[in-house]
Amino acid sequence: MKTLIGGAVATGLGLIGLVIWWGSFLMVIKGTIPIMLLLGGGLAIYLGFDELKDTWKDEAVDTDSADKGEDVEKFKKEIDDLKEEIQTLKKD
Repeated sequence: MKTLIGGAVATGLGLIGLVIWWGSFLMVIKGTIPIMLLLGGGLAIYLGFDELKDTWKDEAVDTDSADKGEDVEKFKKEIDDLKEEIQTLKKD
């Protein structure tokens, strides 16, 4: 109950203060909107660049894994060739 009464009093005082100091309120709004836009834009640029770096890392990992796949196939072929060579040497 105390919270309800306190909230009602605060709302009433806030409304009265807004009516009395309307010009000052607009001046504060005029000063805070550009700052908020600058900070929000800077944050968006930072987050966008960070996401872009992540995609670059993912692309680098994809190309590395493709190279590793080719290396694995090359090593498997080399192992098979060596096994065949060992078998031919055992026959002699």
